[in-house]
Amino acid sequence: MSAAKDMRLTLSRDTRLCMSLSGRPSNFGTRLHNHLYQALGLDYVYKAFATTDLPAAIGGVRALGVRGCAVSMPFKEACIPLLDELTPSAERLQSVNTIVNTDGRLVAYNTDYIAVAALLKSHGVSPGTPFVLRGSGGMGRAVAAALVDHGLGPGTLVARNTDSGRAVADLHGLKWQPELPAEAPGAVLVNVTPLGMAGAPESEAQAFPDALIAAAAWVFDVVALPSETPLVRAARRLDRPVITGEEVMVLQAVEQFALYTGVRPDAARVAEAAAFARAG
Repeated sequence: MSAAKDMRLTLSRDTRLCMSLSGRPSNFGTRLHNHLYQALGLDYVYKAFATTDLPAAIGGVRALGVRGCAVSMPFKEACIPLLDELTPSAERLQSVNTIVNTDGRLVAYNTDYIAVAALLKSHGVSPGTPFVLRGSGGMGRAVAAALVDHGLGPGTLVARNTDSGRAVADLHGLKWQPELPAEAPGAVLVNVTPLGMAGAPESEAQAFPDALIAAAAWVFDVVALPSETPLVRAARRLDRPVITGEEVMVLQAVEQFALYTGVRPDAARVAEAAAFARAG
C-alpha cells in the first residue's frame, strides 16, 4: 500500500489541514509535507490549490481553520492586506510565502529569506562577491535581502518593470537597470524570474547567456521546477558551481513545516522526504 493511501486512511474530523496557493501548483510540496506528516505520526494533511479569487481563498483559510498556507507567485504581495499580522521578515520584505492560522488570526512569515541565507552560508559563497539579480517580484525581495545580509556586493538588479525594479534596488542599495549587463566577471548570477519554469511560457528560456555564466563565480536559479532548469544545465555544462531552486524549496518548506506543527524534522527525515517528493 502506498504512503499516500496510508495517509488517506487515517484522516478524521480532527485532522488538521495545511495547503498552498499558487498560480502553478506542483506536487513537490504536497508530497514532501505529507511524507513528513506520516513519517512523524502527525495528524495533518496537505493539499495544493490554485485560485482566481484570492480574497475568498484567504477568507476560507480563516473561516475553515486551515492551520497553514504556503503562498507562491503571483500572490506573495497581493495577500498582505488580507492578513492580520506581518512578522519582521514579511514586514521588511513586503512579501509573504507562509501564513499561520491560530484561532482565526492570520500571521505572515517569509521563509524564503531563511532558506536563501542558509544556502549561501552552507555553499560557502564568499562575502564581498558581486552579484547580478534578475527579477524584482516577491521572491526577488527575499533573495535581495539575503544576498545583501550575507555581505555580497556590489549588486545589480535587472528588471524591466521600472517601478518594482527601482523600489527593490533602492531598498537594498543596489544598482537598477532594465537589461542584463554585457559582462559581470566573478559575480553571483541569480535568477528569480519565471524564465525556465516548468509550465511557464518561457520554460525553455535561459535566464543568463553563456558568456555571463562562463565568467561567473556562482549560478543560483531560484526556479525549483524543474530542478535542472536551462540555466542550471548551462552552468553545469560550463563547469560553474550551482545553487538550485529545489534546495530553496526544500529548506523553506521545512521552516513552514515547523511553523505549522511545532516539530522540526532532522536532516535524515528531510532528505528522505525530499527524495520522495522529487520522485513524484
